[in-house]
Amino acid sequence: MGKTAFIFPGQGSQAVGMAKDAYEAVPAATEVFRQADERLGFALSTLIFEGPDTALKQTSNTQPALLTASIALYEAFKEKMGIHPDYVAGHSLGEYSALVASGVLAFEDAVEIVRTRGEFMEQAIPDGQGGMAAVLGADREALAALCRDITESGQLVELANINCPGQIVVSGTKEGVAAVAERVKEAGGKRAITLEVSGPFHSSLMKEAATKLSGKLEAVTFSKAQVPVVANVTAKPVREGSEIRQLLVDQVYSPVLWEDSVAWLLEQGVDTFVEFGPGSVLTGLVKKIDKTVKLYNISSLESFASVTEALEAR
Repeated sequence: MGKTAFIFPGQGSQAVGMAKDAYEAVPAATEVFRQADERLGFALSTLIFEGPDTALKQTSNTQPALLTASIALYEAFKEKMGIHPDYVAGHSLGEYSALVASGVLAFEDAVEIVRTRGEFMEQAIPDGQGGMAAVLGADREALAALCRDITESGQLVELANINCPGQIVVSGTKEGVAAVAERVKEAGGKRAITLEVSGPFHSSLMKEAATKLSGKLEAVTFSKAQVPVVANVTAKPVREGSEIRQLLVDQVYSPVLWEDSVAWLLEQGVDTFVEFGPGSVLTGLVKKIDKTVKLYNISSLESFASVTEALEAR
């Protein structure tokens, strides 16, 4: 029998109303939202369920909101199903959800960390001076070389998310990202799509945020992972709390190696991926990496029945 990985989405998947049905129907999910509101000292649950969308899209709100919705759905599923993964992984912010699911971080600690992480990332560079763009169709090495060339000319831009074949996100100064968009064909790319983000995430412009986050993480307990977590920075499994703490610091300014992480999981015999959270961004990326694997989304209570049935039949 093949192995199973639980995966958790990052910023961009959020939506007003996410996980509300789980909150209303499953006590374990209700408790997750209650803990988030209590730890943060404001009604995050109201923002998640009612919006407005503009407020939910602010990085310091998005990060705790998406973590809370993903873990609420995960806890609701766990209460009803009791199926355990062989591995967990998350994309950027989603790595914190994976760490909660694997027992490394207490949820209350994680939700406070990501709220602060979002604030540090917002503060790292003045609004409008940095940006990100999704480059479609480019060769990875050629795009890295193009980014180095543009950076050497004075406008920093770097690979930020290696998502799947043909989709790589670049991040850096506004001018650096614009230069990649203008010269994308030099790397074999078709086009570059500017992303609606508040900063140049996963670039070296975020090192100040990483330094601040390091201090925050020192005060938090990191337990040994009950399930191996595939880290964004290395695309390799990690279980030791001290190592995970350092990787979370590095993750702020390093590229997310999602394609590499999925490739590693496939090599271990994973043939089933279950995504917990709104939308289906990650299952879409996994499908572009390997069309033969089984993919499931837990994005609402409605999705539980079909996923449960399919997983039990394995």
